[in-house]
Amino acid sequence: MIVMAGLIGGALWGAIHAKRRGGNRMDMAQYAAVYGIIFGLLGLAATIAMERLL
Repeated sequence: MIVMAGLIGGALWGAIHAKRRGGNRMDMAQYAAVYGIIFGLLGLAATIAMERLL
């Protein structure tokens, strides 16, 4: 669940970030994809860490 939350949250944050910077649809899509991947990987690392520690 943390991974999915990271993907969705990162994609939303990336799209908003691109829109604030004056980007068009393709810029928003690219930022959403990159931020989604980054936050998804961070969520995966957090999930693995929690499984190992608990």
